[in-house]
Amino acid sequence: MADVNRGDRPLSPHLMIYRKQLNSITSILTRITGNGLIVGGLLVTWWLIAAATGPEAFATADAVLTSWFGDLVMFLSLWALWYHTLAGLRHLYWETGRGFDLPTSRLLGWGCIIGSVVLTVLTALIV
Repeated sequence: MADVNRGDRPLSPHLMIYRKQLNSITSILTRITGNGLIVGGLLVTWWLIAAATGPEAFATADAVLTSWFGDLVMFLSLWALWYHTLAGLRHLYWETGRGFDLPTSRLLGWGCIIGSVVLTVLTALIV
C-alpha cells in the first residue's frame, strides 16, 4: 500500500545540507582540471599554428598568450597539469587495492591539492 506521509519527507539529501567530502571535491577538481588542460592545449596549439602561418598571425597569438590573461591561463594550466598528474598517481595507487581507508584517503586527497600548489609554485619559480 502507498505511504501516506511520503510527501512530508525529503526524497534525497539537499545539496545545501549535504556535507561535501574531500573525495568528491578532488574528483570534481580532476574533471575540471582535465577540461582546463584542453583549453590550455588549444591555446598553445593556436600559438604554434600562428607561428607557422606568418608574422601577423603570430603577433596576435603571442599578444594574447603573453598578456596578463594569457599568463593567468598558462599558470592555471600548469597547476591543472600538476594536479591532474598527482590525482592520476593516486588513482594508480588505488588500482592496487590500497589507500581506501579514511585516513589514507584524506592524506592522499590533501596531498594532491597541497602538492599540486607547491609543485606549481616551484615550477613557476624555476622556469
